[in-house]
Formats: sequence, structure tokens, C-alpha cells
Amino acid sequence: MNKIFSKLIAQATSISERQVTGTIGLLEEGCTIPFISRYRKEATGALDEVQVASISDQLEKLKELEKRKETILKTIEEQGKLSEELKTRISQSWDSTELEDLYLPYKPKRKTRAEAARQKGLEPLAAFLMLQNPDADVNKKIKEFVNERKGVNSAEEAIQGAQDIIAEQVSESEEARNIVRFNFSKDAVISSAKVKFKAKNEDEEKEWEQKAQKYRDYFEFSEKLARCASHRLLAMRRGEAEGFLKVSISGDDERCLDRLDRQFLRNSSKSAELVWEAIEDGFKRLLKPSIETEFANKSKETADKEAIKIFVKNLEQLLMSAPLGQKRVLALDPGFRTGCKVVCLDAEGNLLHNETTYPHPPKNERRAAADKIWTLTKQYKTEAISIGNGTASRETEEFIRGLGLPSSIQIFVVSEDGASIYSASKVAREEFPDYDVTVRGAVSIGRRLMDPLAELVKIDPNSIGVGQYQKDVDQKGLKHSLDQTVEMCVNKVGVNLNTASKHLLTYISGLGPAIAQNIVTYRAENGAFTSRKELLKVPKLGPKAFEQAAGFLRVSNGKQPLDNSAVHPESYPIVEKMAKDQHCTVAELMEKKELREKIDIRQYVTEKTGLPTLQDIMQELDKPGRDPRQQLTVFEFSKDVKELEDVQVGMVLPGIITNITNFGCFVDVGVHTKGLVHISELADHFVKDPAEEVQLHQHVTVRVIGIDLQRGRMQLSMKGMPAKP
Repeated sequence: MNKIFSKLIAQATSISERQVTGTIGLLEEGCTIPFISRYRKEATGALDEVQVASISDQLEKLKELEKRKETILKTIEEQGKLSEELKTRISQSWDSTELEDLYLPYKPKRKTRAEAARQKGLEPLAAFLMLQNPDADVNKKIKEFVNERKGVNSAEEAIQGAQDIIAEQVSESEEARNIVRFNFSKDAVISSAKVKFKAKNEDEEKEWEQKAQKYRDYFEFSEKLARCASHRLLAMRRGEAEGFLKVSISGDDERCLDRLDRQFLRNSSKSAELVWEAIEDGFKRLLKPSIETEFANKSKETADKEAIKIFVKNLEQLLMSAPLGQKRVLALDPGFRTGCKVVCLDAEGNLLHNETTYPHPPKNERRAAADKIWTLTKQYKTEAISIGNGTASRETEEFIRGLGLPSSIQIFVVSEDGASIYSASKVAREEFPDYDVTVRGAVSIGRRLMDPLAELVKIDPNSIGVGQYQKDVDQKGLKHSLDQTVEMCVNKVGVNLNTASKHLLTYISGLGPAIAQNIVTYRAENGAFTSRKELLKVPKLGPKAFEQAAGFLRVSNGKQPLDNSAVHPESYPIVEKMAKDQHCTVAELMEKKELREKIDIRQYVTEKTGLPTLQDIMQELDKPGRDPRQQLTVFEFSKDVKELEDVQVGMVLPGIITNITNFGCFVDVGVHTKGLVHISELADHFVKDPAEEVQLHQHVTVRVIGIDLQRGRMQLSMKGMPAKP
């Protein structure tokens, strides 16, 4: 079966069959995607993690389809209707739509009009009419089926019953379904209209109208389904779910009926007339609604995939955001009435101190707050300040920058999306059982500055705020893709075995929650790990888990310098041989470039280790444990605008990209409202995919081209603007 799977996956992914076969073999052995893409390049032909993930997903779909085929074959066989021809077609089909079409006539269903007619013995009459014999005496034949005992009281009832059977047969016909399906693929139109709401009173009507306004672009909307962008389709579906819109998908009825006419009618006989009536009824009552539903589901599935793809890209960029690193941080969760929660963290992110200051209205205790910040920065030797970007963020940033703190203390504003979710979570309660949610939230804001990846893995990606209609898409598919993305990012960066939290370790290749907890427990009971090899002493962490995980876990200041690199333990003997050949130690080989330049890696090629792995080893020896993330840079908003009312059309403002969609990107310019840079305004040249033009958290300069105070919206442009302010 793997051979068939390899061929099908190769066709679907445009990856060579040899590479697919090698990857499937590793997946079946229990290898993870990060491990395969990083340490098994010889077997996969150097496929990256995205390609390996694609093969893995396709493999799972084919396995599910194989199970579905087994169920279908068993069901039809139990009915005694499984012919060899049908069995062959089902067995050889790997198209889910075709498979369901083949199964449809045999699929157990509730009692239908056609089934009721069959029970009355009218199936032979339906078969007679379908022959459309121009010489047959149709009326005489119909009278033969009038039988009051069976419930057929008249010729009209006999005709109606036979037509019901024909209507169902046509609606379940593979040929008929493909005719209508082809028409929908070319001509289907999606339309939406405003729902007529019957309010109980004027206030209720006013409230409903106000809520409905966010969908006003779709009150009278119609577009070819094939051209409908995913964000528009999802917006309409959300409006429908919330009760503001009525959405429909329709094809060209006349064309469909014309094609069905040509497919099923043979002449203009009396039988043919009755058959045509049945076909028309079957099309309108059964076939058309079925295909409409199919296309509604498929279009939603396509839109879901596009939205998930965008969310995954955004999440990856967010998780791979530049870290400040191990610095002593003072973090503030800003607020007006409730004050600004202040926490002080050490370089490892441990909480040292917390309290609340009130520099803003209504208390306006600015002097006391200023003195306190000065005292805390000195007492805890603060190296950076992290300010959440929520309520009172701009005011708090202005207050902090006006204190005249030493220039060595860098000031950053960080996204606090999801911080409130984290602060009330089980994870946060486990970390800080003696502190309330406000302290936990402030700690999260500080840690996000130090290491976004390590902190964000504790939060459900759905709550991070970088998606496009993520609440409306298939949640199972979304979770799978997001979990996969988090795993890829964590393993791409690697983690410090002695400081990583349980939640971060959970995403390391080959571990999972149970082993991650065992590592943390072992560390607490036995002290810091001194080598990767010591991992084998952790309960339930066997040779396979060690193989999958070891290369992504770092041990600094250990006896083996390679333990603090991405070189896998299985490759240590190769590096040791290289060092021996250069008459030096491994540590010296890592320190001295001139020694590494003397190495001809071709001399170290073996059956198991090829050039791709050797090249990776050399890169890692050059920069052991290098963090692939970019350097963090300081950003400041314009001092001239703080609210949307301060913004004027034509203004040029600095901003930070906070979200990317397939129709553009959203930019924060510091006025509590994110402005949209439509895809047509992203650059002076044509842009097909916004994700190829901009990145999350990128510092940009934008020009204001439109403001809608009523809806709280702002249109921005990056045309003619420099990449950074």
C-alpha cells in the first residue's frame, strides 16, 4: 500500500516519489517532522519541515480514505449488491467525491418518497418508463400497477411513485452529479442578502441594525464562487451564523437541465415526457440542493485552508520574533482606574517583585509612581522595560520615557494579546499559585520581551490574535496546523535543557507532556543536567525518544561542547574524528576557524552520513547553538497622535504590522485602532501575496488615506514609503 501512497502523494505535492517513499518510511518508524527534516536529509533528499509536514498530512488523509473504502465495501457487500466491477472501481478510487458518488445509491437512508414507492411495487414501472419505448402502450402498462391493496389507488399515484423512483435514481447517478457539478464549477454564484429582522420594539431594532452594520458590504452581494476570496466567504458565513445575512450558492438551472435532458432522454415518447418530469423534479428537489451543499462545504473547506495557512504563517513569524535575551526586565501591564501593575524579573524570567502604581487618572499619583520606577530600576538593576500595548499603553510609554531613566535601559512596547487568557489559565496558576491574574499577566508581558517563543507556547494560539476568522474555520484542522507550527518553531530554535519550562519541553521532538514533566521533576530532584546522555536516566525517556529529542536540547557548560550545539549525538564520532585528524580537541575545532577550513568533508561520507548532514555539522561548528531569530530593535510611535480623532488623512506615521491577511495587513500606529493596508496599497508594484511583501512585527512607515470614525476604521498606504521609519 505504501507504494500506491507514495505515488499519490508525489502527484499531490510535486515531490519526487523517491523522496516521498523515504519520508513515509521514517514517519512509519515513529520519527517526528522536525527530526526528519533536520537529521535525515539523506533519506528525504533534504526536504524541509514544510514539505515533510505536507507528506505527513497527505499520508493521514489517504489512511482515512482507505478506512472509508473498507466501510463502504462492507456495507454494500452486506446488502448483496457488491459486483466485481463495483468492487474494483471502489478499490481503485482515491478521490473522496468519486467514492461517495459510487456509494450513494447503496447508502442507508431514511424513508424517502422513492423508497415508499418501491415498497408499493412500483420499481418495475420506473424501469419500464426509463426504457422510453416509443411503441409501448404506456397507459396500459401503468394500469397494471394500480393496486389498492398495495396502496396504489390510481394511475396518477402509480405514475407519481414511479417518477419519485426515477427522480432519486437520477439524483444519485454518477453521470448526473458530474453534469451538475461541472456546471457549478464554472457558473456557481454565491450571494448574500440582509436578513429581514422582526424587532419587538424600536430599541431592539436599532440595536440589531447597529450590530448588522459590520456586514453592510454583504447586504446585497453576489459574485462567482470561483472568484470569491476566502476572507469574503468567511465573512458572509459568519454574518449568516450571527443571523444578519442569508447566504446561498446557485448554478445555472437551465444549462443543468439541458445537459440532463441530453443525458437521459432518448426520444419524445409518452414515457420520455414522464421521465423528463421526474428528472426536473429530481434536479430541483434532490440533486441541486445536494450539489449546492457540496459546493458550500467545499468552498468553506477551501476558505478554511486559506485562513489556516495565513494563521500558520503569522503564528510562525510571531513565535520566531526577535528575543531580547536574558536581561533583567521591569514589566508593566498598563491601566487607568486599576493602575499599572509593575513586576521585576531576573535574567531567567523569575519574579522578584510586584506592586501597583497609579500615574494616570483618576488617581494621578505621578510623582509617587515616578519615584517607585526609579527605585525599582536601581534596586533590581533593570536592563529593559516591557510595556503591554493594551489600555493606557501610549500614556504609560510616554510617562516612562519622560522619567529620564539611564539610556542603557531600553524601552519596548509588546503585544499583550492572550496575556489575560494565560493569566487565568491552569499553566499560570501552576507557575504562580500565590499571585493574582494581574501579576501573572504582567510577568507574561515581561517574559514575552525576553523570549517570545518560550512564553507564547503557554497560550492557546487561537488567543494570540494573528489570524483571519480563526474562530470560524474547522477547529480540528486549525489545531493540528497550529500545534505542528509551534513544534516546528520550538525545534528550529532549540531549548536550554536546564532552564526550559515543562510547556516548552512538551513541544520538543519525541517528548510530549508526560516526558516533559519527568524531565522537570528529574531536574528538580537531581540538579542541572551535565550532558545530553544524562537524559536517558529520565523515567520513560527511552532510546527512541532520546534519538528524536537530543539534537534539539542544549546543555551549556558541560563536559561535551557539542551538547550545546545542534549536532546530534549520533554524529559526535564524526566530529571527534575530524578533531583527531586535525590534531586538536573538539572544543578547539569549534573555536578555531582555520582548523575547520582544512577539513575536506567528502572524506567523512559514509553509507549513513552524506554531504547534507556533514554540511550541517560544519555550519553548526562555525556557530554552535546559533539562534535563528533576528535581533530586537526599539520602536517608538508618533508623539503627535494618541487617539483615532488625532489622525488626519495625509499624515505619515510610523507603525508596527500586527496581523497579515490575504487581503492586506493591519498596522498599529498607536491609536488603539489597527489600520488596514489593503493589498493594493502595500507597494508600488503588484502584490499577489501580502506575506511575501511584509512580516509580522515589521516596523513600517504608512500614509493615512482614509478614516471612518463611525466604524472605528482607518485605511493606510505603504506606497512610496520607506521600509522602516
